[in-house]
Amino acid sequence: MSVADNRAEPAQAENPVLAAAYRACAEIARREARNFYYAFLALPRARRDAICAVYAFMRHADDLSDDESLTREQRRAELSTWLERWHRAASGQPASDPVFIALADARRRFNIPLQLLDDLVHGTAMDLDSVSNDQAAFGEAAEARPYDTYATFEELRRYCYYVASVVGLVCIRIFGYSDPRAEKLAEETGVAFQLTNILRDVREDIDRGRVYLPLEDLDRYNVRIDDLAAIRDGSQMSLNQRELLEGIATRAETYYQSGRRLLPLIAADARPALWVLITIYYSLLRRIRRSGYDVFSRRITVPLRMRIAILLRGLAQAAVNRIARRG
Repeated sequence: MSVADNRAEPAQAENPVLAAAYRACAEIARREARNFYYAFLALPRARRDAICAVYAFMRHADDLSDDESLTREQRRAELSTWLERWHRAASGQPASDPVFIALADARRRFNIPLQLLDDLVHGTAMDLDSVSNDQAAFGEAAEARPYDTYATFEELRRYCYYVASVVGLVCIRIFGYSDPRAEKLAEETGVAFQLTNILRDVREDIDRGRVYLPLEDLDRYNVRIDDLAAIRDGSQMSLNQRELLEGIATRAETYYQSGRRLLPLIAADARPALWVLITIYYSLLRRIRRSGYDVFSRRITVPLRMRIAILLRGLAQAAVNRIARRG
């Protein structure tokens, strides 16, 4: 059976526990998903329920990884215990957690490999590992304030795979596809999204001791992390610093081309949702570029009115698709 052959019927109404579990996941997605949630709204109900279950699962794993009230070792232990509970639920054992109840159903319904869901959790835990430190990139304060870093773009790309590409691989199983080329394109689209997030969050990540700009790029542009940490607004940025961020944006542009090639390979009833998601994220990248990469004085976002306009176009296309299938 191809992935596109999955039957995406809504959860049965006679199962109130399952219906309540899906509602709980939808509420988590509505409250937390931001850009993602607008894309979810363009999906048929069963696919939307499944995506919300995956998002709620990922959100909880991410929250456990980011709980700075605990040490890194404690967070790893919490994640491990939580993952064991999920494995029991996935094997068919009774569960009380609504996220596990909904996700176990979605996994069966859309043939989502358990390994991909494990990889999602692995991705959230990657920030708990110190990756590398390079004294020259930090400046004089490096010893007193070390950062978690990635030496090369290939190391960063591996990180992007686990935190974003795996999400794409899970999503296309819910969206539906039959052409195996969709998997590689989904991986690369995930990299585009994550590079966009990295650009948007440069200042916030530095404040948390994390630097996702590869050290080889910092060296190429002769930029030190401490100099980036000292920037308060775009007027203080040097040409080298802007060119550093422009290099990341150029890479992201290349990966967005994969997203455009992915669209026609996805089941027609899910295509508008993927279009909404790609369009919102690409709009975010464009706004970052238009700001001159001033990601230091404020958090750049896609305005609500623009997200709604993109969603409405997606919903209109979804309606056209439904009418065409009935015709």
